[in-house]
Amino acid sequence: MTFQRHFTGAPWESKIGYCRALRAGNRVFVTGTAPVDPDGSVHAPGDAHAQTLRCLAIIQEALAGLGAGVEHVTRTRMFVTDIERWQEYGRAHGEIFRDHPPATTMVEIRRLIHPDMLVEIEADAVVGEDG
Repeated sequence: MTFQRHFTGAPWESKIGYCRALRAGNRVFVTGTAPVDPDGSVHAPGDAHAQTLRCLAIIQEALAGLGAGVEHVTRTRMFVTDIERWQEYGRAHGEIFRDHPPATTMVEIRRLIHPDMLVEIEADAVVGEDG
């Protein structure tokens, strides 16, 4: 089985030892993705909808880097700091996945790595046939 890795160039990838996404055969795994702007700042503090869209945009870039798209996503996991705002996160998720809905989970967690972050998302995808 072949492995391909997609990196964003974020400094913490090498510090922590991970890649944004990994393709193993026909499966793609996108690591927990936070709402970070290219300059490293938190995207849209306080805006759950905008932060969710930013996470999903980063995920889409990683998928594309490994030959996949949102239509290949089979599962997402949303980690949120305020479950009461589920409709804001869910609306953004629906905007991206409306035509190809994956299985998904949304769970509330105590906090993320930065206090202005409201959401972090993981994604798994299957592309074509293995081998």
